[in-house]
Amino acid sequence: MCGRFASARKRQELLAEFRVDRDRVTESLEPDYNVAPTKPVYAVLTRAQRASSTPETAAPARELRVVRWGLVPSWAKDPSIGSRLINARAETVDSKPAFRKAFSRRRCLLPADGFYEWISVEDEGRKRKQPYYIQPADGGLLAFAGLYELWRDNSVPDDDPRAWLWTAVIITTSAQDEVGRIHDRMPMTIEPARWDDWLDPVNTDAFDLRSLLAPALSGGLTSHPVAPDVNYVRNNGPRLIEPLRAGSSAPPDHKGDAGGSGPAGDGWLGGGPIAGAPGQAVMTIGPPPGGRDHDPGSAPPTLF
Repeated sequence: MCGRFASARKRQELLAEFRVDRDRVTESLEPDYNVAPTKPVYAVLTRAQRASSTPETAAPARELRVVRWGLVPSWAKDPSIGSRLINARAETVDSKPAFRKAFSRRRCLLPADGFYEWISVEDEGRKRKQPYYIQPADGGLLAFAGLYELWRDNSVPDDDPRAWLWTAVIITTSAQDEVGRIHDRMPMTIEPARWDDWLDPVNTDAFDLRSLLAPALSGGLTSHPVAPDVNYVRNNGPRLIEPLRAGSSAPPDHKGDAGGSGPAGDGWLGGGPIAGAPGQAVMTIGPPPGGRDHDPGSAPPTLF
């Protein structure tokens, strides 16, 4: 998992990219290069419009909304549980009490430009966490598979805008072997050809829905180490995703051109492409300075 991701696309870009029928966003979100649990994020979903006077407008339609990252089930006593329910494993999402109802009827897509992962590395005899930024190699958009819920706050009246809290969770899956060199889990993504099926609230067949949860990153992914500034939620901006360069806080054995995917001799710390099996996700990653060890340290907890 990646307890952080980047979501910097403008609202109008998302409306066009996801072919949204109804824009339910009242205030646009600022570009966020350090999205952390409990922050507001954009979500794309298909939903019937309640209290509509005509059949045309009442029919299910694709919407763009703002939700909070961290699922709060409708049966929760208070919303604090959301900070712990930020990921749902694809292998058990249809059976876990916190997720199975939403998996059946309330599925969504969470747009992202990329996500972060941390690995333990040895640096001058000391262990520390090195963050990596993972993104589509073609600069495209990721559509994380997600679920959403509505939680009623009974402490406020029905007409209060805060009466209903919209929240979401990201579904995760086992990483491909190449991706697993950074972490053994990764966000599940849904390819555009399957968006309609995934978002269809009428489809409640668990077997059919589970068949949609298959890696489908035809353009592949690329990764590079970044500065540890992303470790702190207060830090933000495009500088967080810039490749770490020689002389920065990178592992000593990773200075220079580590794999050939960056300009030769420019000090870029990265790696060359590694092909996956046909139909599988493909990543470009640098030689791993460590394994999958994610002991508590300077990095945020990895939750995917």
